[in-house]
Amino acid sequence: MPRSTKHAPERGNARTRLLEAACDVIRAKGFTATSIEDLCRAAEVTKGAFFHHFPSKDALGVAAADHWAETTTAFFAAAPYHAPSDPLDRLLAYIAFRKSIIVGDIADFSCLVGTMVQEVHASAPSIRDACGASMLGHAATLEADIEAAMRDRDILEPGAAASLARHIQAVIQGALVLAKGGNDPALARESLDHLARYVRLLFRSSTTGPQA
Repeated sequence: MPRSTKHAPERGNARTRLLEAACDVIRAKGFTATSIEDLCRAAEVTKGAFFHHFPSKDALGVAAADHWAETTTAFFAAAPYHAPSDPLDRLLAYIAFRKSIIVGDIADFSCLVGTMVQEVHASAPSIRDACGASMLGHAATLEADIEAAMRDRDILEPGAAASLARHIQAVIQGALVLAKGGNDPALARESLDHLARYVRLLFRSSTTGPQA
């Protein structure tokens, strides 16, 4: 999930600058390849400032995942896909919006928590858990619209809304990985086109909704 700001450290306090730098550098290089020196250089702070705020690189990873969750929550809350009156149209607009922000360099639109969790899910449980909370927390924001769309169409499947919300995030994360593997953002956008078609077929709706 990309951030709403240009990817450069904000000129705030050292902790904020390090967190912003982490969001940029880790998405470009990966967590393992990113050194504390890289982060300090990008944030324009000293190593002493780093260790004043974070006892270790792993602690920075957990804080960066939490910071990502906070900033992207605000970004998506302000996004235009909430506008349609029909909940299915809102869901389709969400997918279209996710496609629309897959632009520029791959590091610019890739997901920090998706990037980190693939590397450290076994070696750093604290980072894994923070990344999981971010991804699953974002998925949960779609549940109300999915439930409403199901209710409007007399689809009654207990637990289906939460499961579909997680599946949508799985497709989006997989699309980002595919873009990295093929070094081509178009591969991710193609996957989201298929996701939109799947959602339309799933609801057997006559509405066309926003085109992803």
